[in-house]
Amino acid sequence: MVLAAGVLLIVALVAFLAIGKWKHPFNARDLPKKLGLDIQQEANGWTYTHGSRGHTLYKIHASRLVQLSSGKGGRVLLHDVKIELYSVDGSRVDHIDGKEFEYDPEAETAKATGPVEITLMRPGVAPAIAPNATPQALGDKAKGKPLAAVAQTAASGEIHVKTIGLLFDQKSGVATTSQHVEFSMAQGAGSAMGASYDSQQGLLVLNQSVQLNTQRGTEAVLLHAYHAEFERESQICRLHAAVVDYRGGKATAGEAKILFRTDGSAVRLDATSGFALATATGSRLNAPTGAIDFDDHNQPQHGHLEGGVQMDSASQSAKGSRQIHGSAPTAELEFTAKGELRHAHLERGVTLDSNETSQSQAGPLRISRNWRSPVADMEFHSAARGRLEPGTLHGTGGVVVTTNSQRGKEAPVPARMAADEVTGAFGQGSTLTAMTGVGHAEIEQTTASGSRLTTNGDRLEAHFAAGQEAGTKNATQIQSAIVDGHVVLVENPAAKTGEASAPLRATAGHAVYEGAGEWLHLTLNPRVEDGGLQLTADKIDVSQDSGDAFGHGNVKATWAENSADQTGRARKAKQGNSNGLGGQGPAHAIAAEAQLHQSTGEATFRGHARLWQQANSISAPVILLDRQKQTLVARSTVAAEPVRAVLVSAAGTESSKTPGKDAAGKPATPSVIRMRGGDLKYSDAERKAVMHGGTAGTVVAETGTATSVSNEVELTLLPAGNHAGKDGTAAQVDRMTARGRVTVSSEGRRGTGEQLVYSSESGEYVLTGTAAAPPHMTDPARGVVSGEALIFHSRDDSVSIEGGVHKTATETTAPR
Repeated sequence: MVLAAGVLLIVALVAFLAIGKWKHPFNARDLPKKLGLDIQQEANGWTYTHGSRGHTLYKIHASRLVQLSSGKGGRVLLHDVKIELYSVDGSRVDHIDGKEFEYDPEAETAKATGPVEITLMRPGVAPAIAPNATPQALGDKAKGKPLAAVAQTAASGEIHVKTIGLLFDQKSGVATTSQHVEFSMAQGAGSAMGASYDSQQGLLVLNQSVQLNTQRGTEAVLLHAYHAEFERESQICRLHAAVVDYRGGKATAGEAKILFRTDGSAVRLDATSGFALATATGSRLNAPTGAIDFDDHNQPQHGHLEGGVQMDSASQSAKGSRQIHGSAPTAELEFTAKGELRHAHLERGVTLDSNETSQSQAGPLRISRNWRSPVADMEFHSAARGRLEPGTLHGTGGVVVTTNSQRGKEAPVPARMAADEVTGAFGQGSTLTAMTGVGHAEIEQTTASGSRLTTNGDRLEAHFAAGQEAGTKNATQIQSAIVDGHVVLVENPAAKTGEASAPLRATAGHAVYEGAGEWLHLTLNPRVEDGGLQLTADKIDVSQDSGDAFGHGNVKATWAENSADQTGRARKAKQGNSNGLGGQGPAHAIAAEAQLHQSTGEATFRGHARLWQQANSISAPVILLDRQKQTLVARSTVAAEPVRAVLVSAAGTESSKTPGKDAAGKPATPSVIRMRGGDLKYSDAERKAVMHGGTAGTVVAETGTATSVSNEVELTLLPAGNHAGKDGTAAQVDRMTARGRVTVSSEGRRGTGEQLVYSSESGEYVLTGTAAAPPHMTDPARGVVSGEALIFHSRDDSVSIEGGVHKTATETTAPR
């Protein structure tokens, strides 16, 4: 039953179709009329050729042509269309292929009604359209390759464009579309909205929303542009509002022009109306105009920026942050074979500013630096994770680098470095680690005490502490520095209310600075001038924090006239203040080592030290001179090297009626007092010097007429402005007093007692004792004499003895 029903159904269908065909016969030729097309004629294999001046400009091929009625404007439908566009010299053929075009003979236009593909050939490549076709020259490629190789070579330089709604104008040879466009070429593939192609001019225009995906080595590069134009003959591509994304970075240009080689690789990029480069690490480089040259692998080789170049970089880490900004009117860029930036040359006024913040236990540390130079060269290197960091920075033509460092809420500490040429070296994380200045090098700093320090030299090399190290409490921003050639150091103490301050000045041939202790080590004929003090030695160490100076080896020091302005000390000038040993002339000192304290005005000399002022002198293992208190201390720790002093004793002129003569009428010439003992203390305010036996045991004092041995000796100098200093002569001894177990020898006599007083004015020696032990004197001619006081008159060789209420005199004569 099922089979029978199926056969019956088939028979019914056949009968139904036969009846319909008989009543309404089907004619395919009547279909266009029923659709209102009014076809007039049909043809197969239609070709239209257009030429000018003997040259073919384009050909239109169609596998089938359908002529529409005149009521429709005489238009023609073309099937399987291929439009061949020829260059003037016939060296290339472009193709436009589509399934169906509507051709308007009156308007001489052909409009595609479906998808269209345009094939644009590379200039310099002959189309492989004949068996004997051979390619033209392509750079360094050989000629005469087989046909397959020719076709492959030609195809490698083709541009393929796919779109819909294409309109081809026979009069102008321009094909346009307002629809979505897709294109592909050797550089990559992309898309746009709307396009036009001028076959005669060889100009391809992508109207808007241009996008190109390409490769640079193994990296993907994405290009966006609002508008693009490609000139076939000149191989130039113009872009408007172009943006290129690569390796996390970005490049932008208001207007860009790219020149290509015949093999499709880029030759040069010219950017105007703003050009910028941004990296994935936060660095940015921009300028109004720029140009980049490329090699045949599309890798940049050289770049030129001008019109005001701006450079910015920012980084953030757990240790802190860093921002860098630079500017210059022009910049030249050099790249490696892999297209990585390696060198930047900046000219006509370069400015670089950096701000760095780091954290430590001592609190946040902020360091800002400013670089100024007419010309600068920066070298770059690759760091971890593909980061590009600066390696060195070299400036010429006069470079100035200023620095401000601030820890917590403390006041900023300024510093300045300048030289004819400066080279900066960068470490990990773009941290400035070293800086070298050559030619008129100068560095200015403010020490922890507030003093302002300036160092000059022919060459200066400074090393900076890393951010973490610089953040420690006692560290400074300069870790170490070396200065060579004509070194000059000037330190101006911090100004204090009511105090006069004079600078400390040092010179040398070589200087080394240690930032940890703020020490400056001077060698090669170093010299330090601190107010009225001048110091030379084989090596001098200067503390930039305290201003103290230490001399080592062959120390020589000189003091000029003292005043508050000259010494720069916190004290008032005193009329007639002496310098060293009570005199007014310059004082000198030599020693193996010396130590100068700027804050206290103390100068300590060690190792066979000797200090002298005109005829007065002191020698000892250690001599301490306090220029504020106007005191001097000399001491010895071994008996073999006692303290020695040589001082001038005033001649007795007061009792003489004849100027320049003594009481006996002889010339009044000063005598000399020589002493040696364990230590010596001198006070200029008291005009008094005291020497103790100390390690030497006793004090030995020698005059021109007597020698005494005692526990101590006290010398009293004449008042300032009396005999001393009025005419620049040395300070003179007015009185000498020896105390404690005194023994005196003179002219063969020998006396003992507890005190001996010598007066330089009268020339008398007065020897006294105690009630239990009166003084004694042994005379070779008279024997032993004693009394309450024994007086020896050196000018007439007489001795007076005083005892009780009686006074007796014994005259003795002894050979000289």
